Amino acid sequence: MGRPITVDIIGADALTPSERALWLEWIAADPVYESPFFHPDFTAIAGQVAPGARLAVLHQGGKVVGFLPHQRRGGAAQPLAAPLNDYHGVIAAPGQQIGLDAAPDLLEARSFTATGWAGPARAGGPVTRARTLLADVSAGWDTYYAARKAAFPKFLKDKERARRSLERDLGPVRVETTSSDLSHFDRLIALKQDQYRRSRRHDIFDCGWTVELLRALMTQAAPTFGARLAVLYAGDRPMAYELGLRGGGHYHFWVPAYEEEGARYSPGMLLSMDTMKAGAAEGVSLYDFGFEGEAYKKYFCDLTRTVFEGPALSSGLSAGLARTMSEVVSPDGGRGLVPAALAQSVRRRWAVIDACETTTLGRVRALGAAASAMAGRGRNPLSTGALLAATLCCL
Repeated sequence: MGRPITVDIIGADALTPSERALWLEWIAADPVYESPFFHPDFTAIAGQVAPGARLAVLHQGGKVVGFLPHQRRGGAAQPLAAPLNDYHGVIAAPGQQIGLDAAPDLLEARSFTATGWAGPARAGGPVTRARTLLADVSAGWDTYYAARKAAFPKFLKDKERARRSLERDLGPVRVETTSSDLSHFDRLIALKQDQYRRSRRHDIFDCGWTVELLRALMTQAAPTFGARLAVLYAGDRPMAYELGLRGGGHYHFWVPAYEEEGARYSPGMLLSMDTMKAGAAEGVSLYDFGFEGEAYKKYFCDLTRTVFEGPALSSGLSAGLARTMSEVVSPDGGRGLVPAALAQSVRRRWAVIDACETTTLGRVRALGAAASAMAGRGRNPLSTGALLAATLCCL
């Protein structure tokens, strides 16, 4: 039997130089950490902005064996900077296996809600597998693009035609990357907020701290780490915006938006392509498109990864409460009040709300709006309300 793991909880920006050196060594040694979200600078910057930010330093036998960045929301724990954190897990020493199931007890929390857990985890119950999609440009842009064009000739010919049409109608296409002109950043956030209003999804930027986090990642960026804002112009008019996060040779497409007047030219896709071409020349070898779902991603991506999402519950959570949840959520849609697909949808909505909103009033308002939006899409409002109540009790 191995020695027990002990935990120190410190500020998320309070690493010692020796701990930072260990962290960098471990993420370089394991491809599971090949994402800027695992970089210690992401944790340090987010730790200055995200409410409830914490860092668990795991010890075994007197040695540091892992780090788990997180944020607290009452008795629950979440990935640090959720809902903006797409990849998370325990940054562990080589050979150390610390899974999602262990996270709540390590943090003395009643739950840990993962949205993209990249380490060991057991799928089952509310914890499910999900896939993310990536593009490998390590052989160079020309080689990558030739392979994608051979696989999807019609799609890429359509994009080339769209570029010519955009240039003919509005002027030469160019891409600029900026961190100094925050007016483009403000426009990106405004467009995303308009999108949330139209879709009746929770506005993750209305709480304020999420905008401050993105701004901090832009303004505190180092040469090989930080947020980059790319803007696609046609003539003198900005048509599309993409905030990405870079860590070494990994670039994560993160927050995209485009001007409605340019929609027919696919400006967002043109911007992604131009960003990839420029980045490949600067040493970026892997572009991460995030979770699968949008159909266009298959045309760009040639790699997949598996992550886990859902709440892991502490070992001390009562069996009776777990049984209550199993009665509310029916895997097959037959016996329980709510089918599994609806359960997952509500859990995701609640995870976003719980991460963004740090006051009871903010959460109540957001939950009411979420229930109204789901009912407006034909969901059973009684079922939705019952599941929301159960979610609040457990998480």
